[in-house]
Amino acid sequence: MAAPKGSLVLEGRPTAQLIADQLREQIVQGIFRPGEQINESVLAGQLRSSRGPIREALQRLSQEGILVSHRNRGVFVIELSDADIREIYAVRQAVESTAANALLDGGREQLKDTCQALEAIIGDMTKQVAVSDWQEIARLDMRFHTALVAGAGNTRLIRIYQTLVAESRMCILNLDNAYPRIDVLVEEHQNLLDLLLAGNRTALQKAIKQHMRKAVEDLTAKE
Repeated sequence: MAAPKGSLVLEGRPTAQLIADQLREQIVQGIFRPGEQINESVLAGQLRSSRGPIREALQRLSQEGILVSHRNRGVFVIELSDADIREIYAVRQAVESTAANALLDGGREQLKDTCQALEAIIGDMTKQVAVSDWQEIARLDMRFHTALVAGAGNTRLIRIYQTLVAESRMCILNLDNAYPRIDVLVEEHQNLLDLLLAGNRTALQKAIKQHMRKAVEDLTAKE
């Protein structure tokens, strides 16, 4: 494997967690492409690190499902199939539905703070849609849903969702037809926020399900 096209530079002594975080970000940005091999020795040379932290970081990302290890071949970026996409978004629906229920059952301040965060993200998303910055739109899209889940305050839901976020960004950025309904992207997220603010549990659950279903349709659409 050639040296990565992006910059993988860490301040201070590299640790397995720092290496995993930066490598994950490069993967979801498409710097490392699906099916591309991640070479342990190249990364060690780049980071001036021993092989131990590199190996541990690759193991962490393999456990998350972002990388896959093939015996006697090496470690590769996962290639997501249509079936994988459907699974990812089905689990996202389950997690976000649970988080939404927790928010509606929680305190008023918790709900208010979450809605304010979501509103600010929608404002940023509107600006990026206007200039068609796809990578930033994808980041803000997932930031919105991450803030929704984080608002519930359930650390285990948040931990589960972190892997789903990375996989979802890989889906979005590695497919040419990622945002075919760009004109309604902001509208859909605003609708989720409005229903959360209104406390309309039934409509919110239905909207989350529809949002995920449309995403799967978009991401698995053939040219």
